[in-house]
Amino acid sequence: MRILPLVLPLAIAGALAASPAAAQKKYSPGASDTEIKIGNTNPYSGPASAYGAIGKAIGAYFAKVNDEGGINGRKISYVTLDDGYSPPKTVEQTRRLVEQDNVLLMFQQLGTPSNTAVHKYLNGKKVPQLFVATGATKWGDPKGFPWTMGWQPNYQTEAKIYARYILENKPAGKIAVLYQNDDYGKDYLKGFKDGLGAKASMIVAEASYEVTDPTVDSQMVTLKASGADIFFNITTPKFAAQAIRKAFDIEWKALHFLNNVSNSVGSVLTPAGLDKSVDIVSSYYLKDPTDPQWADDAGYKEWLAWMKKYNPDGNLADTFNVYGYSVAQTLVQVLKQCGDDLTRENVMKQAASLKNLGQPMLLPGITINTGPDDFYPIEQMQLMRFNGKTWDPFGKPISG
Repeated sequence: MRILPLVLPLAIAGALAASPAAAQKKYSPGASDTEIKIGNTNPYSGPASAYGAIGKAIGAYFAKVNDEGGINGRKISYVTLDDGYSPPKTVEQTRRLVEQDNVLLMFQQLGTPSNTAVHKYLNGKKVPQLFVATGATKWGDPKGFPWTMGWQPNYQTEAKIYARYILENKPAGKIAVLYQNDDYGKDYLKGFKDGLGAKASMIVAEASYEVTDPTVDSQMVTLKASGADIFFNITTPKFAAQAIRKAFDIEWKALHFLNNVSNSVGSVLTPAGLDKSVDIVSSYYLKDPTDPQWADDAGYKEWLAWMKKYNPDGNLADTFNVYGYSVAQTLVQVLKQCGDDLTRENVMKQAASLKNLGQPMLLPGITINTGPDDFYPIEQMQLMRFNGKTWDPFGKPISG
């Protein structure tokens, strides 16, 4: 199905107290007395199209916001374009959004290579590149790139958590790694090796793949042949499902670590085969919608009601719908705090002024915090193991 540019006029009532508005209203391009225009690129097609659910969920949350009346009396216009997970296409679409559509900010653009392609451009234009949908460590560099901020826990921190677990629980193990051959995959791999430290020699095999590859079957066969009994799976959803299925089919019974960005039960584990995904270890910071422990949770019930009304075609087992919902809530809070000063400078100032912000679908005890020198909003994660139906958490939340 071809995804056309989507423009949604939206608004939200000031349910939470915004910071005091300045006496005089101030606007950058994309903002006015009646409108806040937000730009987004997402892979609705191509090898990472499973992530398209995030862009759709964001639009669906803004639709709820619209029905509730407005952010300080202004509607949000959300313009989301398909970039196919292709950096040149991201550049083309981003330039269109900034120079033709005149958006106030770029929000939640997805992918490390895609965001890298427009990183310098947006900072040069002084356009917020806000809450990017990638955990690469470089998105938290307020001195070098003051117009760019991440949202999710960064990849290196996550990889270090897995390394720490291995050193504590399987120090004599042999590790094989599959990774995507770009900044995303290499960032995870660097964090993992840094976490292993002097024991990085435990890695006995590495194999990479390109996003244009049809499968990773041959890489999986090679990695198994290394004799490794631990497998770190650094892949995007399509290839994660392939790797899980192939490991099962070739009877490679290694301790399997799966990166957080591909641990959706609905988009990854179900296509791979739930029976083939048993005992995989991953990490999370959002409530898993397939976990029955949240059935009576107020935050889950709120999310479920939103899904049924505003995102009825979305998969209730897909954590990408939790992710999109939650990151959209964070942006709404930032815009509320902006009051009547909707300049790009103030957007970044407010984004860097979030303190102990809790949200309905964040795990208990995990909050969002930023500062002028801290562009990493979420820095805590919980380890979990898949039981064939849902993820079971174990241990305590670990801070980065």
